[in-house]
Amino acid sequence: MSDNYYEKTADIIFGRWKSQILYAGVKLGVFDCVTSDIKSTADIANELGLDTKLAYRLLRALSSMGLLKEEPNRTGFSITPQGELLRKDNPQTLRGVVLLEEGPEHYAIWKHLPTMVNDGKQNSFVREFGCNIFEYRDRNPDYAEVFNQAMTSYSTAQTTWALEAFDNYDFSNIHHICDIGGGTGHLLGNLLLKYPHIKGTVLELESVISKKESLLASRLGVSERCSYVSGDMFSSSTTTSHVPSADAYIMKMILHDWSDEECVKILSNIQRSSPEHARLFIAEHLVPGPNIPHFSKLFDIHMMCAASGRERTVDEYSSLLEGSGWKYVQTLHPHKQSGLIEVIEGSKP
Repeated sequence: MSDNYYEKTADIIFGRWKSQILYAGVKLGVFDCVTSDIKSTADIANELGLDTKLAYRLLRALSSMGLLKEEPNRTGFSITPQGELLRKDNPQTLRGVVLLEEGPEHYAIWKHLPTMVNDGKQNSFVREFGCNIFEYRDRNPDYAEVFNQAMTSYSTAQTTWALEAFDNYDFSNIHHICDIGGGTGHLLGNLLLKYPHIKGTVLELESVISKKESLLASRLGVSERCSYVSGDMFSSSTTTSHVPSADAYIMKMILHDWSDEECVKILSNIQRSSPEHARLFIAEHLVPGPNIPHFSKLFDIHMMCAASGRERTVDEYSSLLEGSGWKYVQTLHPHKQSGLIEVIEGSKP
């Protein structure tokens, strides 16, 4: 047996140890306490209210993962550039992602994976908590806070990747973009910054846009060109708020939350509300072909556990577009690194 194969397999087996050690460090505030200046274990433990002996062992483990640097003779620790990504004040912080994905709720749902694959019924969040992830979020403020922190972290990176995909796209004939399920307006606000001739609308649930202090348009300086509209992307009723008319629509990391049938309903509602020659942009992780390692193939299993959705190939998204009255046009690639968003463009026939 190759030692290399053994080591790779063992690393996978013990991978959860690493992520749980990381979770403990983030949860206890280690990365906001330890700085680039060396600080003793006793000072760190005292500042965070931890047991000194056990804190040292945790800090040593975090150091072995490259997140902290341990000084000789147990004299102290400092933070590394990698560890900086776990600080609250880092603009690219991954702190919220760690707290969500390795927190008690998301840890618990993975135990249902073998049973789901066996019986063919996904969404272990419902199995574990009796409701879907969004209902649970709305009922549990502590979970909602962590969930929103994680979505902000995800969105920061995903917006960058989506903007890269649009670098060579001609927006001269697009004057109004509607961001479906656009949250606080991170992607749309940055699009408006890049293309000053465009105005935009964020379609979101009332529970999101009612929190005025969290909306980003004014903070980004585009509030005069960006509006927030309360609505439900699943609703096609003329008596309730639904998708507004626009030259183009964008959905970032929305469709992967939902089953094919649910996606067709969403896309069909947008199609019915859209004017002739409207464009549609879908920003998602796309699943590549066989034997190509890719983040999307792992994220797909997370979606199996957390929701009714899935990660999809270009052909699968093309089929969803065709089944809801759209026509596939092209895929815009920012670059080929694992896990990056690619934008699919669709149009009305």
